Amino acid sequence: MAKNKNNKSNNSSTTEGIKVIAVNKRATFDYEILEKLECGIVLQGSEVKSLRDGRVSFADSYIRVLNDELFLFGMNISEYFMANRLNHHPVHTRKLLAHKREIRKLAMASEIKGHTIVPMKLYFKNARCKLLIGLGRGKAVYDKRESLKKKDFDRQKQRIMKSY
Repeated sequence: MAKNKNNKSNNSSTTEGIKVIAVNKRATFDYEILEKLECGIVLQGSEVKSLRDGRVSFADSYIRVLNDELFLFGMNISEYFMANRLNHHPVHTRKLLAHKREIRKLAMASEIKGHTIVPMKLYFKNARCKLLIGLGRGKAVYDKRESLKKKDFDRQKQRIMKSY
């Protein structure tokens, strides 16, 4: 049998095999993310095809724990135009896949006032669709202004460093 010439293993944990579909920028703007968790998501076939085209919106989406299971509400995955009568409903509740202990930990943390679970990033990892969720604490208006000032300062600093 022939051996592979490259010494990289197929199960490497690098960024190979990850294709980002969508990022929820409002999550990091509105919330201070305390903890992150990668979950699987239950999808229909036409939803996967639509995701491969990048037709998804995080607007007004949120996550709740019901009966020790995670559910995603309000995420809009547009209909796949070739699916015909087997198409999916664009906005419906989708189940997230995670371990029980992780779900219980998130449920207890989200019961604290001001904490919520938000979707952050949707991506394909080794041909499986994954959703990165975060436990967030709501930012006050002055915190948002402070983060905008910091971002603007960093941008100006990069411009100055680039010119030298």
